[in-house]
Amino acid sequence: MKSKSSVTRRNRIAALAGIALISIPLMLVPVLRAGHAHSAEMQPTALSMQAMSGSLADIVEADRPAVVTVIANIHAQEAQEGGGPQFGPGSPFDEFFRQFFGENGPMHSQRPMPTQPPQQQPKPQAEALGSGFIIGSDGTIVTNNHVIDGATEIKVIMDDGSEHVAKLVGQDAKTDLAVLKVESGKVLPTVSWGDSETLRVGDAVVAIGNPFGIGTTVTSGIVSARGRDLHNGPYDDFIQVDAAINHGNSGGPLINMEGRVIGINTAIYSPNGGNVGVGFAIPSAVAQRVVEALIKDGSIAHGYLGVRIQSVTPEIADALGLKDKNGALVAGVEPDSPASKGGIQAGDIILTLNGKAVRDSRDLSRSVADLKPGATQNIGVLRNGKTIDVNVAIGDGNVTPKTPQQQPALDGEQAVPDLGIGLSTNPSGEGGGVVVSLDPEKPGAMAGLREGDIISGVNQQAETSPSAIADAVHGAAQAGRTSVLLQVERGGQQVFVAIPFAQG
Repeated sequence: MKSKSSVTRRNRIAALAGIALISIPLMLVPVLRAGHAHSAEMQPTALSMQAMSGSLADIVEADRPAVVTVIANIHAQEAQEGGGPQFGPGSPFDEFFRQFFGENGPMHSQRPMPTQPPQQQPKPQAEALGSGFIIGSDGTIVTNNHVIDGATEIKVIMDDGSEHVAKLVGQDAKTDLAVLKVESGKVLPTVSWGDSETLRVGDAVVAIGNPFGIGTTVTSGIVSARGRDLHNGPYDDFIQVDAAINHGNSGGPLINMEGRVIGINTAIYSPNGGNVGVGFAIPSAVAQRVVEALIKDGSIAHGYLGVRIQSVTPEIADALGLKDKNGALVAGVEPDSPASKGGIQAGDIILTLNGKAVRDSRDLSRSVADLKPGATQNIGVLRNGKTIDVNVAIGDGNVTPKTPQQQPALDGEQAVPDLGIGLSTNPSGEGGGVVVSLDPEKPGAMAGLREGDIISGVNQQAETSPSAIADAVHGAAQAGRTSVLLQVERGGQQVFVAIPFAQG
């Protein structure tokens, strides 16, 4: 059961205002000396040795000319409604955007427009500010999708102060990446990709961007953690850093001590709207592949399976008598989805994908998202203690419809004393039982069950009535199991909950 404090912490994770809305035209164009282009002949070892001496000046001098400011003109109403990463209502970023981009927020603004009759008044415009970096001397630029999403015009300001109108080459909301192109009439300085897979916790990094529109700014720090999950999607595998990054840094590069881009600054954890030393970057291992696809095709396809999954915890493994906790537990299957058509069922544990072992739910999500839609994939699942193979034609994750959520009515009661809950008959007629009462000091409530939850299965076996559920739970306790696994539906979503029996 999540504590109130843990929920509060999660709600404070905030997306960078690579989208800091500003009420006046950008007057804070950085006036910086011209730097040297990042040369292919520059030796990374020399930069590394110079960084070890205590100065980052050579790295900054080499890379800063390739870092740009991105300004997107957006209809003010659209900016208020969607001016940021598409994290959706109820996401960890929701609270931040209400605070900073709502009508009373400090970042809310729109240019004053001449007074006109309502039917003739044009939509007010706002400007969104972010950062980016040049990867092609022809003017190819990488930034975050949330910086430019919905823009009517995109401008790029170079390190030398020159300004160019940018063309949108491609964008991908799932990875929050976008590619722009400017025509400058000259060869532009660039930065090169590095390998984020070689990063270790404690490695030194440099962040470059334009926070708050004050001009190009350089900060440094270390890699604080790898593989952070912000519960935003299948590609959540962020690099966490303590370098100071703020609103406007979105889309800017995170650079290693060899002067190469190993991440794209994208989000911050912020209880107060400012930097507190917890920032997140998209790893270059993900970004480089997506950027190449966007340059080639303007978009990227993502595979879709149509299952709701969760990792196999030690409690779940114990409830099912498993030897280890590898794999991803299927909590639910979307109707008419590729998984449903392929025969995957709720309660299955997905162990392999095309012969490759699945470590956990995040591993499966990323692997499926990387698959080509339309291709048939072999999936190994554990079902009722037996391993079977199913073949599934992967769907297109970019066009997957959302499943509506429904909340059933409640009535009746059947006691389940082993868990301290009361169940009623499922009013939908689909079997199982609805939780109508909880003893706050018993295992059910302590494990996080709520009134209104629908319990449809016990230890991977479907149960048709409240009395059958009570018998199955009691049978597991009598068999000496230390916990029981319930299949629970809440708000239209299904999940498996392992509940330890009370001891003593």
